[in-house]
Amino acid sequence: MKQHLVTKIGAIARPEKIIFIAELPKTRSGKIMRRLLRDIAEGRIGGDVTTLSDPSVIEEIKEKYQFAD
Repeated sequence: MKQHLVTKIGAIARPEKIIFIAELPKTRSGKIMRRLLRDIAEGRIGGDVTTLSDPSVIEEIKEKYQFAD
């Protein structure tokens, strides 16, 4: 997958990690909460998750991100 991204988009698009999860953190209206994903990737404490349709997905992402090395 990483090589495919490099081929199609360029080396700048190569991700450090690829993590497979069942669901992304989405608001009730269906928008993906990219801010929360960025916070997890940068090691910051997550912010407000009250607008998420399923707040438990954040913990699953955090766990998988920590063990992806």
